[in-house]
Amino acid sequence: MKRRFAWLTSHGFIGILLLALIIGHYFSNEPLIEALRLKTFDSYQQIQPRQPDYNQMLAQTVIIDIDDATLKEVGQWPWPRTVLAKLVDNLMSLGVAVVGVDAVFPEKDRTSPDMVAESIPGVPENISSELKKLGSNERVFADAIAHGRVVLGQVGVHESTDLSRLTKKVGFGYLNGDPKPYLRQYMGIVRNLPELEEAAHGLGLFSTLPDNDGVYRRVALFERVGDMIYPSLSLEMLRVALQGKDDYLIKSYPEGGIKSVVVKTADPKQGFDIPTDREGRVWVHYAKYNLAEPQYVPAKDILNVTPETRAQMHALLSGKLAVIGTSAAGLKDIRPTPIDGAMPGVEVHLQLLETILSNANLTRPDFARMIELGMIVIGGMLMIVMVPRLNALYVFLFLALQITVQLYIAWHYYTTERVLVDVSYPSLSIAAMFLALGYLNYMREERERQQIKGAFAHYVSPALLDQLAANPEKLTLGGETRNITLLFCDIRGFTTISEQFDAHGLTQFINSFLTPMTNVLLAHKATIDKYMGDAIMAFWNAPLDDPDHQKNACAASLAMLEAVKELNATLETKAQTENKKHIPVNIGVGLNTGDCCVGNMGSEQRFDYSALGDDVNLASRLEGQSKTYGVSVVIGHSTYLAVKDDFATIQLDLLQVKGKTEPVFVYALLGDKAMRESESFQRVAEHNAQMLAAYRAQQWDEALTHSQQCVALFPSLEHLHELYAERIAEYKENPPPANWNGAYIATSK
Repeated sequence: MKRRFAWLTSHGFIGILLLALIIGHYFSNEPLIEALRLKTFDSYQQIQPRQPDYNQMLAQTVIIDIDDATLKEVGQWPWPRTVLAKLVDNLMSLGVAVVGVDAVFPEKDRTSPDMVAESIPGVPENISSELKKLGSNERVFADAIAHGRVVLGQVGVHESTDLSRLTKKVGFGYLNGDPKPYLRQYMGIVRNLPELEEAAHGLGLFSTLPDNDGVYRRVALFERVGDMIYPSLSLEMLRVALQGKDDYLIKSYPEGGIKSVVVKTADPKQGFDIPTDREGRVWVHYAKYNLAEPQYVPAKDILNVTPETRAQMHALLSGKLAVIGTSAAGLKDIRPTPIDGAMPGVEVHLQLLETILSNANLTRPDFARMIELGMIVIGGMLMIVMVPRLNALYVFLFLALQITVQLYIAWHYYTTERVLVDVSYPSLSIAAMFLALGYLNYMREERERQQIKGAFAHYVSPALLDQLAANPEKLTLGGETRNITLLFCDIRGFTTISEQFDAHGLTQFINSFLTPMTNVLLAHKATIDKYMGDAIMAFWNAPLDDPDHQKNACAASLAMLEAVKELNATLETKAQTENKKHIPVNIGVGLNTGDCCVGNMGSEQRFDYSALGDDVNLASRLEGQSKTYGVSVVIGHSTYLAVKDDFATIQLDLLQVKGKTEPVFVYALLGDKAMRESESFQRVAEHNAQMLAAYRAQQWDEALTHSQQCVALFPSLEHLHELYAERIAEYKENPPPANWNGAYIATSK
């Protein structure tokens, strides 16, 4: 059970908490999230914009463009209403289905004859009277509007205006509640002159507002002015073109928010049920156009139509929905859209109409959010489970695979269902989960490194500790076989020394001894295994590799002897100060190299990093024999073979230690390479080798002669050769057997 729910560790809990925060953030709809989502939707259209479909007559739209060339020929805007009347009349005669005007005419035409009569001072009364009889340009324009199918534009404004006269051509019916609370509301409206609006077949708002980043992605099909609902210019053009009924039906969700708007016709099969977002807006599905495309027809070509060009123009315009607008930069009707950073504002109307007419509506239904939420939850849970368990590279590759799948899902819905599914937030969410959990994983590993440091800080050198912390995989917990060099060390005559101290003083003495010994060992890359009273056990080449472990062990042993000299000097000075007897400290060291099992030894509750094996026991026995042979450091044969060219060593004996059935060669470590290369040591080593050869050949007198030469040259070996003199005296009385190989069987540890 514990293993089954191992992922619900603190790491897993933090992952679940992070996932919950991401989900909560997803539902918050913060501006940053919304901006990222909208940019993602823009990228879909940039990669694959809508492809116009002109198979249906009503799907054909055109812009009557007041471009720079037209302004140069006709004159600056605004034009006389008679020019606009001519433009409308010509469009109707060329078979246009409906004309939408992306402009508003709130003031009278100053070029109208009656306005001219009043505006020019000093005009004779008879001339003024005749000018007024000519009538106004508004009447000419209104007559053209009345005889055609024209939808005039209006503009909603946030400043209060007179709402007592709100001209409307249609009404609205509601299904599932009043939609007004969800619509954008304006406090006032900029209207056309009354006579123009009375003549128009439809009136629509073109006060489209962009998203927060200034990009025009969604167009409201209807908005509020005061407490009344008004259709958009594009929606009214569609109704008039379809010769629709005089009202729309707005459908809402039972739980609130707008669902769609129905454009009614006499034939229900020809109506449109246009899906919207909950605020009554439509996502415009943009197609790529430019001013050279047939969708842009210069207004001057309509005004200057001739019998020769009429047939061609009629073929181009017949049955189309025409929007009068401008692409001229000077008139500042330029809008940024998802596929074009500077699109003429009039084209937004055209793009919306074509989106509706070609049934290419983009939608973002509720299930799109459910898909996104599923991506976040599934991806996040997979990160929680995988990050602590798999290699970071594998998790990263799986993360890339998840994001690829999410991109495929989102792209599939866009291209086949025209459903907008946001892939940015889910992808960034699981990427954030990967980074956060990866960092937690790193912190966990760092904590493990610190634990390893804590566990080994008192046992290995700082250099080895740093390597171990940086490469914890080099530490095989539970045990491994390694070739190591072991050291055992203790104080000679410790019982005698301890008798002069009380418990507190003895503790201080032990600490004063162990501290410099430990410093020396750690400085020579040793791993401290344990302290046993006054004794120390250490080894080299574990847990990390040390190719020179035999040499480092020998160097450490010699350094320990030097440290003991310094310790004795300090203890002697202290003893004199306290008027106490000083007993010098002497140590014995045993070194041996061999294959041992090293690792964490012990129980689940308590364990130590230690070494086990026959060569461990031999190292301990060699330390005990240092007193027997009267030398400070005794080393085994394997250690000797590795260091014989770098240290001063002599063979001590062929010894069968207690607990062993086979004898081994043992050696004394006397000094460093400088001593080994000295002439005096070379002579001592030669006499010592000849002494042992004569001894094993049972040539007792020759052995004694060489023994005496050794002592004369190296007085510190006196105890060793006294030992051999005693053995020789014994063998003279009781000769060894004929098959004797010179081995000595130790009777003590």
